[in-house]
Amino acid sequence: MSKFFLFFLGSFLIYIFFNGLYTDPKKIPSNLIDQEIPSFSVYTIPSKKKFDTTTLLRGDKVKVVNFFASWCPPCKVEHPQLQKLSNDKDLLVLGINKKDQPDDLIKFLSKLGDPFNAIIGDPDGVVSIHWGVYGLPETFIVDKKGRIRHKHLGPIMKRDLGEIEKIIYQLQGGL
Repeated sequence: MSKFFLFFLGSFLIYIFFNGLYTDPKKIPSNLIDQEIPSFSVYTIPSKKKFDTTTLLRGDKVKVVNFFASWCPPCKVEHPQLQKLSNDKDLLVLGINKKDQPDDLIKFLSKLGDPFNAIIGDPDGVVSIHWGVYGLPETFIVDKKGRIRHKHLGPIMKRDLGEIEKIIYQLQGGL
């Protein structure tokens, strides 16, 4: 009986090991894909244009919703890619600033540039929880009808930009 158990346990561990080798750790399934965006409360940031649920549910533009913070080193790494995305005038780049001080945010954006059409605060992290955010940064692509179509974990790197731009292009009506 114990040989059978050891064989079964060994086989199971080998399966887990090899399965892990071929699984992309950045692809964590989200229950929100193809769902309407969760509702959320708006926390305004002084001197920044705000947005709300209505902004995401209506309109004729695809939206990129980026959860970030000034204290987050990977957020600084992805910032140039957000700047590049913000050059698309048919796209809204929206920021949700998690657990940050408004003064720190203003310094962060003054130093690196402001790619966001609008920003709201998430001082207690509740908005992030409703969106299923694991860590920072995380980015969601929302279609024109307010449905989440893609979730990107971690910083958007140069190598990721092509895939994200392709998704945006398709949602904008491209082939």
